[in-house]
Amino acid sequence: MRVLEAVQGAIGTPQVVSVARGMSLFGEHAAGWLVFGALGALVDRRRRRDWVVATAAVAVAHGASVGVKRVVRRPRPDHDRVQVLVGTPSRLSFPSAHATSTTAAAVVFGALLRKPLVAALVLPMALSRMVLGVHYPTDVVAGSVLGATVAVVARRLFRKGNR
Repeated sequence: MRVLEAVQGAIGTPQVVSVARGMSLFGEHAAGWLVFGALGALVDRRRRRDWVVATAAVAVAHGASVGVKRVVRRPRPDHDRVQVLVGTPSRLSFPSAHATSTTAAAVVFGALLRKPLVAALVLPMALSRMVLGVHYPTDVVAGSVLGATVAVVARRLFRKGNR
């Protein structure tokens, strides 16, 4: 709780909260990343299959995070010193599905675009979940590890299938 309180106190300005809410909406059920992948498949016809596989990896990562949430059943933060600044589809916290799908997207889409997206996407999404008061730091770290794991496994399986 101290870390959440510190994050909200240090960077939880109205402007940051507004951006974090937008990121929350974009990442809800991985929808923004799934649309991004679908657009990639539509635009990049030559690598359409790669985009479809990458987008499927993001969907699998999101599904994995939901499955883990249902097993672990950790409740979201609830403390007087931490403000919850956005609605959530469930009361379950561990792992952060937003961090999971964003990390998976950063890995698989970054590889397709040949851009290092992990640093640019993962930290802001992780911080946004804490700014909004809906995840503990361990939730976003675990989500990022899960997302990266699913993405790396998906890329390896895809490469093996293309040999």
